[in-house]
Amino acid sequence: MHDVVIAGAGPVGLFLAGELALTGSRVLVLERDQEPTSPLKALPLGLRGLTAGSAETFYRRGLLEAMAKASGVNAEKVGADPEAVEPPAPRDLSHFAGMALDATTIEAAALPFRLPSPAMEGFMTSLETVTTVLAEQAAALGVEIVRGAPVTAVSQDDEGVAATAGGQEYRARWLVGCDGGRSAVRELAGFDFVGTEPLFTGYVAKVTFTDPQQLPLGFNLTPNGMYLRTPFEGHLGMMDFDGGTFDRSQPLTRDHLQTVLRRVCGTDVTLDEVHFASSFTDRAMQAPTYRRGRVLLAGDAAHIHSPLGGQGLNLGIGDAMNLGWKLAATVHGHAPDGLLDSYTSERHPVGASVLDWSRAQVAAMKPGPNAPALRQLVRDLMSTPDGATHVYRTTSGLFHRYDLGHRHPLIGRAAPDFRFDDGTRLGDLMHRGQGVALDFSTDRALQGAAQGWEGRIRYASGPVRNDLGLAAVLIRPDGVVAWAGEHASDRDVFAKVAAQWFGAPEN
Repeated sequence: MHDVVIAGAGPVGLFLAGELALTGSRVLVLERDQEPTSPLKALPLGLRGLTAGSAETFYRRGLLEAMAKASGVNAEKVGADPEAVEPPAPRDLSHFAGMALDATTIEAAALPFRLPSPAMEGFMTSLETVTTVLAEQAAALGVEIVRGAPVTAVSQDDEGVAATAGGQEYRARWLVGCDGGRSAVRELAGFDFVGTEPLFTGYVAKVTFTDPQQLPLGFNLTPNGMYLRTPFEGHLGMMDFDGGTFDRSQPLTRDHLQTVLRRVCGTDVTLDEVHFASSFTDRAMQAPTYRRGRVLLAGDAAHIHSPLGGQGLNLGIGDAMNLGWKLAATVHGHAPDGLLDSYTSERHPVGASVLDWSRAQVAAMKPGPNAPALRQLVRDLMSTPDGATHVYRTTSGLFHRYDLGHRHPLIGRAAPDFRFDDGTRLGDLMHRGQGVALDFSTDRALQGAAQGWEGRIRYASGPVRNDLGLAAVLIRPDGVVAWAGEHASDRDVFAKVAAQWFGAPEN
């Protein structure tokens, strides 16, 4: 019997599989599709943006260089100068409802607890690239992947879960549904899925135009909707505010796509050929809880929303990073009470916030007499330092804070990339998915206390380039600060917090 079965070999399922396998958990991934590639995953239709937060996540697992290289990105452009003392000004551009953010307007001083790091910016990639890199990592860690195996039945008892896929029953102690917005696991396990119904049908297509000069590149908001052209030849996106009625209801013919495009763009542009097309909507739905017994949800299986702003992939990666170490600790029997339930309590509010961010963009883009005034108001606010900084903080994935019940402003945030004088960085210490205790004192005041969690917490000591006024920091395996002390001698406080997140010490 496996420790964990994961339904879905997309980026979220594969990253979660790697997180579990790092701890020695026995993991099986069941994937519905027979082949790992498809036109929807490859460029241009599979074009996706990784936020700076996702880049940081991959950096902390030693995957950033491979991910950037496979994406055709110079890894040096993602990070700060290796010798930088202060973090660079943000360069990562985002948008709200197609309105671009001016990165030069962002007030860097208002971004808390930033230190120079090899992962300061997001970058463009594709679903195929992310999936390929993560599948290679999962395979290297011993994860078994079964393709052509859609989950058709789920049952659970006090001892474990049974998932039927491809006519075969697979048993495990835990099952995680990472099988997308139309998740079979979510439905079969009885999760509710609630939210708001769609306002538009969206389209993404690879086409050949007779007269592409009629369609400017970029986001183009019109009185009838929106269309998007990227530099990739023939790459087309559209939003038609039909209440989502067309999505998956009829074949995506050339005539239909051309009719919608002409109505939206207001020209007589002609499509010669449609090579591939798919539709989607802006339904914004979320499971009220991400756990029912021994079944959990992550990624689009737990929440769906429109792709506006490019938050979906990144939200799912964040789910997997948060869940992986908690589920692994549960599998190996050293999880403290309530640890696994903290996955829902921490990630559900993040998902709800992203859904609202998506809804707000749709409201600003919906055609109507009031829409131009609303967009102008948002544009004016985004042009101010406060407005631009708020948008960046919301979309970069770097500045969310979990409420961990502590007053120190760093606790609950992603840890800064502290750099020791010998050049070792915090990110270098996190590749194996362990917690990290950083002790900046000269007498190694926490070393003895940290030994009680050997194998679960990695201890590192010595002076760092910038300690941000701290003497010691305890960091969870997902990179979140669990404790920040101004005095490294606070061993009792350290031990109490360590037990809260890592379970009872060995001695």
